[in-house]
Amino acid sequence: MDSDSYSQIQLDDIALRMMEFDEGDPKRIQHFLKVHSLARLIGVGEELDDTTLFILEAAAYTHDIGIRPAMEKFGKCDGKLQEQEGPIYAQHMLSEVGIENYMIERICYLIGHHHTYTNVEGADYQILIEADFLVNLFEDEASMQEKSSVYRNIFKTETGKKIFCSMFGYSEEK
Repeated sequence: MDSDSYSQIQLDDIALRMMEFDEGDPKRIQHFLKVHSLARLIGVGEELDDTTLFILEAAAYTHDIGIRPAMEKFGKCDGKLQEQEGPIYAQHMLSEVGIENYMIERICYLIGHHHTYTNVEGADYQILIEADFLVNLFEDEASMQEKSSVYRNIFKTETGKKIFCSMFGYSEEK
């Protein structure tokens, strides 16, 4: 089996495990599936290398793994609590899937920072944030003013900007 198919098998396993983790919550499952799809699309468009793309895809599937544990532990799940609670659950799941430790470290870093929009280091980090915003702005029915602010302050990749403009009918001149 070549490494590409092995990686795809691992990604599929992560997606299915996340569906089990969020069982009974179709909104959350739909969310991470959409974030993954957009993250992959942006990652391919930005010509990420195979390893970085794999890390991005795994992080996109697992980025909100901290929501349920935060709700159970604190009765709320704001972004900081998601970042705090998510990595330990992801580390366990990713280890079971057979992901290499250096990749697990990066994926957990991304999970632990995906609501932190300063000092964004790495294309995988930037793209995960952009993909999550694309989905959240739609799901939260953000106003055009909110969308415009996010576009100006968050979006850096050409592919992410193009998807944003197509999705929301946005023009940079606005």
